[in-house]
Amino acid sequence: MGLHFSKQEFSIRKKNVLNSMKQQNIDALLMFRQESMYWLTGYDTFGYVFFQTLVLDKSGNTILLTRAPDLRQAQNTSNIKDIRIWVDKDGINPTDDLKLILEELDLKNKIVGVEYEAYGMTGRNALRLNKSLENYCNVEDQSELITKLRVVKSNEELVYVREAAQLADRALDEAWKYTRAGVNEAKILAEMQRAVLEGGGDYPANEYIIGSGNNALLCRYQAEKRNLSNTDQLSLEWAGAFKHYHSAMFRTIPIGKADPKHIKMHEACIEALTNCVKTLVPGKTAGKVFDAHAKTFDNLGFNKARMNACGYSLGSTFSPNWMDWPMLYTGNPYVISPGNVFFMHMILMDSDNNLAMNLGETYLVTEKGNERLGKQKLDLVVL
Repeated sequence: MGLHFSKQEFSIRKKNVLNSMKQQNIDALLMFRQESMYWLTGYDTFGYVFFQTLVLDKSGNTILLTRAPDLRQAQNTSNIKDIRIWVDKDGINPTDDLKLILEELDLKNKIVGVEYEAYGMTGRNALRLNKSLENYCNVEDQSELITKLRVVKSNEELVYVREAAQLADRALDEAWKYTRAGVNEAKILAEMQRAVLEGGGDYPANEYIIGSGNNALLCRYQAEKRNLSNTDQLSLEWAGAFKHYHSAMFRTIPIGKADPKHIKMHEACIEALTNCVKTLVPGKTAGKVFDAHAKTFDNLGFNKARMNACGYSLGSTFSPNWMDWPMLYTGNPYVISPGNVFFMHMILMDSDNNLAMNLGETYLVTEKGNERLGKQKLDLVVL
């Protein structure tokens, strides 16, 4: 069995979920988020793209409803003992199978929490679920119940977060090694991913972002791969991933020479990141961290170039993205706590001059402040 955490760790997590369910006065929880299933039981799959749910009732009974391809996946990667299979056939409605499980657990007229905010919970699946449970039980949206428990990392989790940070550092070493005029972006990507995989890491929850020239101003992966010019700019966002835990970084690298505006933008990113780091401490809110970011860039004249969020929590996440709750945006009331892990990205996209500058690092919140997990220099590196 490929469990990545101790029995005691899983026991504590389950106890915490049951306590939260009691506080919310719900009799059962239907988990559709793969992150919840992995965190609670170790279950590791991408089968969540189909209808799949993990049922937990207030007595601690745990039942997984999934498809046949994930039977052995669950047996080999999780501590789930009761695995039910819904059968693929034309016109099948797996929510009918789920209702039979709920009847077995005597949940008629009881309160059942549902993780509606999940990639496997498509609009169609939600409609079918609601129709199946109509007049049977009382359904509540409990999408954040486990998410709020996951946001503070345990000591066992932090071991994997630190491993991920080391892998992210190794990936940057490879990027610096291979970034030069004439090299294709695909080569840089391949060497960065190789460093992570050969270091014992995983595929990340989303693609690495790479873009040069005008594409350096993009914040998402896109399929074009070009050769670097003699004078160019390359933006890279990537994450080390270990047992699905992520530690992300972001850099823009001028090629050949740095435009004077690149230098000013980088100085602004350093100042903004420094001010965010000072604010990312226990007791402050996520919104205050963003305000430090926005105030710095706005005072330096970069209001049009900055983003409306400056980071997000990181943890064990699955495709299609490694972003976790909560995000750093203005007014977010989430109170920063020890054990939080946040990726803070300072992004400047100057469309008027076709110039980009990005600087991003992952931080662990400690009792007295925070710790930068990456060990690479923050200087502007020109290659």
